[in-house]
Amino acid sequence: MRAGVLPGRAGARRRLLSLAAGELVNVPLQTAVWFGVAGVPATAANLLGFGLVVLLLLEGAAYWTVKLRTLSAGAGAPLPGAAWFAAARTANTVLLGLGVPLTALMVVEDPGTGSVPGLLFALFAVLEHVNYFHTQLMYSTPEDRRSRRVNGRRRAHLARDLERARRESRQGAAFRSS
Repeated sequence: MRAGVLPGRAGARRRLLSLAAGELVNVPLQTAVWFGVAGVPATAANLLGFGLVVLLLLEGAAYWTVKLRTLSAGAGAPLPGAAWFAAARTANTVLLGLGVPLTALMVVEDPGTGSVPGLLFALFAVLEHVNYFHTQLMYSTPEDRRSRRVNGRRRAHLARDLERARRESRQGAAFRSS
């Protein structure tokens, strides 16, 4: 066994806990870094963009938390809250579709530190949305990076779980109607 790699469920449990906690810790940490240390002004544009990032971080923390719970239930266990995550995916699309252009408009009207960071935050929120709900963009472990080089990008874990929940829901509906 390689150093630092835990076998089986213990390793998966530790990884999921780390991901969930990391997303939650990032909310106050990033707030302190950007608005405290870096001195980004708390303008409407900056708060809007940052709020979108916080929303995605909280959704990420929620996903890794429920994924951790399913680990105890076994590999075939359905994702708790799948309907909520599916609704969040749709709501995010609307919020990002409004938030990015709005922050961009604020940059055009008054470029500078009062608006540009907000647009950058909003764009980062779009990347987080893609990373969670569509295609995995972050590859943080050596195994992830090796797999990425060999197999290319893969669908996001949450996207795969939502697809599975959708299939199971359809199968269940077909079974109940027969």
